[in-house]
Amino acid sequence: MSNRISREIRLKQRPTGLPAAEHFELAETELPAPKSGEVLVRNIWMTVDPYMRGRMRDVESYVPPFQIGEPLQGGAIGQVVESESDTLAVGDYVNSMLGWREGFVSSPEGLTKVDPALAPVQTFLGTLGMPGITAYFGLLDIGEPKEGETVFVSAAAGAVGAIVCQIAKLKGCRVVGTAGSDAKVDWLVQSAGADAAINYKTCGNLTEALREACPQGIDVYFENVGGDHLEAALMLMNPRGRISVCGMISQYNAEQMPAGPTNFIQVIPKRLRIEGFIVSDYLDRVGEFYQDMGKWIGEGKIKWEETIHEGIENAPNAFINLFSGENMGKMLVKVGPDPAI
Repeated sequence: MSNRISREIRLKQRPTGLPAAEHFELAETELPAPKSGEVLVRNIWMTVDPYMRGRMRDVESYVPPFQIGEPLQGGAIGQVVESESDTLAVGDYVNSMLGWREGFVSSPEGLTKVDPALAPVQTFLGTLGMPGITAYFGLLDIGEPKEGETVFVSAAAGAVGAIVCQIAKLKGCRVVGTAGSDAKVDWLVQSAGADAAINYKTCGNLTEALREACPQGIDVYFENVGGDHLEAALMLMNPRGRISVCGMISQYNAEQMPAGPTNFIQVIPKRLRIEGFIVSDYLDRVGEFYQDMGKWIGEGKIKWEETIHEGIENAPNAFINLFSGENMGKMLVKVGPDPAI
């Protein structure tokens, strides 16, 4: 962002199937001076997340769809560079949902101050942000893991899955995860503490690979993928098992919805409990999350990885790469340097 000129990514057309570069456009806009009570923020970091694919469809959902010709939205960390506000000062770091742009003018509503002394500010888009909150409540509230149980996590090296694995280990569980490369599998075992990890792209029969990794069956499945992962988990779930459904990235770009799991009948004799959730269900309880995560991070018990693309113009490419699994941990875009205050 130069002076008051801000570049932004707009939705040019709605994708069918996997999004491509032609579905986005880079545009410039001139920002006004902040009015009384407002601030001018320069974004430093923004996140791209799989759920954004759903907002590119013109359908009703729990969040409204993106509009053609308008800038996309998503989590971002920026710094206040001009302030006419009594509550936000120049130099404050803020978390917003006004990503996909280099800067913006806003009232303080919808902006949350973040403390750079607690962790690097971009962490509030990952481990200390939406992915971390999703992992924490999805596992603990819905999965209800108990010491000694086996927890299976799909997409375990992603931003959510990696935190699920580590919290499950902190709760005394045996943890098994899947990932799409040998490097990710190694990281899960060596850094995230997983007891076993499977490269689902090279293992052959996923159900048999999972059976070997989970000789005592599966008590909790944290679902990020769907498809063959869900079928394999259903086959190996123990009686009274719990499945926490966070996402199904394997279906996000499907032009026609695939058939459901062929073995869904396993839910009945195994008396399984399956529950989907949305992170906003738990926003009134984030104090619990920050208390525990702050303690675990301070004790060096939580690790994370980031995959970083540089420049707002590369945000679409970062987003598209999510669906081929090219990210290790949180996928981020470095929008700009820390402003000189």
